Amino acid sequence: MLIYLLPFIAALTGYITNFIAVKMLFHPRNPVNLGFMTIQGIFPKRQGVLAERLGAIVSQELFSVEDVKQEIGKPEVTAKLNGVIENRIDLFLQEKLPASMPMLAMFLNDETKGKIKGTLMEEFELMLPGLVDTLGNELEARIDVAEVVKEKVTNFSSDKLEEILYSIMKKEFRFIEILGGILGFLIGLIQLLLVQLA
Repeated sequence: MLIYLLPFIAALTGYITNFIAVKMLFHPRNPVNLGFMTIQGIFPKRQGVLAERLGAIVSQELFSVEDVKQEIGKPEVTAKLNGVIENRIDLFLQEKLPASMPMLAMFLNDETKGKIKGTLMEEFELMLPGLVDTLGNELEARIDVAEVVKEKVTNFSSDKLEEILYSIMKKEFRFIEILGGILGFLIGLIQLLLVQLA
């Protein structure tokens, strides 16, 4: 009669085996020497390699400073920058200039201020593409996306790395555990049928 429990025992064995296998992706976090072999969770052991490859993938396939340069150079962005510059010029002419140089401000009427503002805006509009290009080149020279990602991932604690990967792959890990139970049950069922036929 106990033989009919074989599929359920095999299912439990399959589930527990896969559950342990998933846990061993992250544990033990530090190497454990068993004498004849040393064991450590796959992700803690390979964190440096994971960080390096993830950095390369992010910089090559997902995000680069070149993307930032292209975004900064878009007309809608430069229009916003022009708006900010125009507001600063208005603030300077209406408030800061009279406060810092009241004698000079007395000789400036609205028409003259308008001409000064127009001239300055023309200059800034001519300068802006070059400034944006210089800023983009400076960012490109200073920021290595692959290196930034690599450094961040390398410096994650094992707890943080596990938390991040679990948040991304929780359903997949759970599926692996359940699949172990299902496959175990099917193997147990086949064994039961073979015993019955023997």
